[in-house]
Amino acid sequence: MDRLYRGFVRPGALVFDVGSHVGDRIASFRRLEARVVAVEPQAALCRVLRLIYGRDPRVDIVTAAVGGATGEAELHVNLLNPTVSTASPAFIEAARSASGWESQVWERRARVLQVSLDDLIAEHGRPAFIKIDVEGREADALAGLSVPVAALSFEFTTLQPELVPHCLERCRDLGPYRFNAALGETQRLVHESWLSAEAMADWVAGLPHAANSGDIYARHKQD
Repeated sequence: MDRLYRGFVRPGALVFDVGSHVGDRIASFRRLEARVVAVEPQAALCRVLRLIYGRDPRVDIVTAAVGGATGEAELHVNLLNPTVSTASPAFIEAARSASGWESQVWERRARVLQVSLDDLIAEHGRPAFIKIDVEGREADALAGLSVPVAALSFEFTTLQPELVPHCLERCRDLGPYRFNAALGETQRLVHESWLSAEAMADWVAGLPHAANSGDIYARHKQD
């Protein structure tokens, strides 16, 4: 993980970890000597994050969902597997009919604060890297970003491959980005050369359902 992120994060850089869950990415970013704004909507997971990182002055923990605008979001909580809790009803609907997701249940709902990436930038500064993992709301999160950043990543799933072109188009609206990807938790970029938005969309569309998930990385061509 550190090896991958080292290509985007230098010592002293500011990183937004959007959808921090239990903080494995925070640990990597801190090993790389970055400053981290960790954003997680689930109060229970934020308590865990504060137990681990609450004494670290270079980690700020924000209890909020991230979307296109400031307000509230309805979070559907999966108590047995909180890392797939989501504010996207479409994500849950896609999972209900998908192989491998039969045991997943979102049995609780909670109203949570929602902020935008622009809100976070206004509060903390423009980051060098943004990691987005928000279970089907990646396009919504990117809709709340109006300025380019040097690099970012967003999760995709084969549950909802149709979301990927929207995310890629939003990145392209922000500036001249090129794209790469890592499948699952391999932490290894798949493509030797960085791709256009169109080529990346075609690659994702050709993945089998069994590929399950991965992360697309966007790098600004001027960086």
